[in-house]
Amino acid sequence: METVIIDGVTLHLSHPEELPLIWVGQQELMDQMLAAWLVLDKNDQPLNPRLIGKPGVGKTTLAYAAGRRLGREVFIFQATVDTRPEDLLVTPVISDEGRIQYMASPVVTAMIRGAVLVLDEGNRMSEKSWASLAPLLDTRRYAESLVAGIKIRAHPDFRLVATMNDDASTFEIPEYIHSRLQPQILIDFPEAEEERLILEKNMPFADSDLLDYLVAFLQLAHRHDERYTVRDGLNIGRYALKLRRAAREKGRPDADLARFVLQATQQILGEEALIYLPRPA
Repeated sequence: METVIIDGVTLHLSHPEELPLIWVGQQELMDQMLAAWLVLDKNDQPLNPRLIGKPGVGKTTLAYAAGRRLGREVFIFQATVDTRPEDLLVTPVISDEGRIQYMASPVVTAMIRGAVLVLDEGNRMSEKSWASLAPLLDTRRYAESLVAGIKIRAHPDFRLVATMNDDASTFEIPEYIHSRLQPQILIDFPEAEEERLILEKNMPFADSDLLDYLVAFLQLAHRHDERYTVRDGLNIGRYALKLRRAAREKGRPDADLARFVLQATQQILGEEALIYLPRPA
């Protein structure tokens, strides 16, 4: 495990994420992300964009892909209602030798290494946790660990993006943090062509008819303001294909995929979602 020493304190760093996430379509959103991170001259600083949208529309995928587009390591911190300030920064643990070791969070590791931090589902955190990040999000660009008794300054190449779900199970972000997380980038449902491309890239083993069927289902649900996303489409498609494979392995080679799509939709999204399944021609 890599370590660094800051003000005489040894920090054990986290590992970057290596994920098979691919951002497909909606190039304008990628352009907005990368523009927010630009530095125009020595007196300028990068912005901290906030990605907003319904769960499953690809906020984390966009954030991760943008970091990789810069050629940087990407660290992800998953925020929860239980996140404490020390979880965000430095956590003390007892080593095998009985000594205290200080573990740097993904936030601090990204700061030190000049990497990209994805603060995922940030509006699940309380104000107390956000307060510990306030100096990092403005011109000061540092964080202070009370646990380790050190001040950690962000590398000039450090970039941050926060994702926030548009649902009821979240906290209100305090105004002084709200103003530090700008610009807001809204991710909405993709158009049919882009949605099909996303399904195809993530489910290359699916046949064309199934992809078309799932796109028709999702687009109809979007028009009725349902919260079903491409993630739901992928879950339905994968589960339906697995059900068909299991049926064939039990000696039913003529198993009808449409029947399994119906079953998968019902089990994943519930009975109410069935009204959006396209009717057979």
